[in-house]
Amino acid sequence: RENGMKGAIERAQELVDQTDGAWMPSQFDNSANPAIHASTTAHEILADFADAPIDVMITGVGTGGHLTGCAEELKKHWAGFKAYGVEPELSPVINGGQPGPHPIQGIGAGFIPGNLHTAAIDGAIQVGAEEAKEMARRAAREEGMLVGISSGATLAAIAKKLGELPAGARVLGFNYDTGERYLSVPDFLPVE
Repeated sequence: RENGMKGAIERAQELVDQTDGAWMPSQFDNSANPAIHASTTAHEILADFADAPIDVMITGVGTGGHLTGCAEELKKHWAGFKAYGVEPELSPVINGGQPGPHPIQGIGAGFIPGNLHTAAIDGAIQVGAEEAKEMARRAAREEGMLVGISSGATLAAIAKKLGELPAGARVLGFNYDTGERYLSVPDFLPVE
């Protein structure tokens, strides 16, 4: 745990090296990751929003593949389209800060993944853990959506960005995780 995601990757590589026939998908660096999102996810978005293009996409950065693939492909089709990543304020490496431990699982690996093409995005929005948890709680309470903390981070980032966008801007966010895995986390959801 103390070595974070880098330590986990190093340990996985050790196991691969010790195991005949083992293979590691290398999700942070495997170019198939952004490529499949460019050829499938982005085209699904284009089809779903053909009559009313998206202005801004905001989503968490885990491996970087989803954000990179979608951003690169959607920018080819929609003039003025912007894409923003979401990263924990305690580990703001995309914004040039230092990596650090944080409780927002699924985003903020503590390094810039090889699959995150920073030239393809228009910035990264930092979100605090409490902001992320509060937005996850609000999603449950106000919208009936049981989302996890990284999804709460995306929703918090969208809320931060909305004030900078023109009225009527169309914003797309992704909720990657369910809140079920966090039900045992103290104070994750209010008991009302």
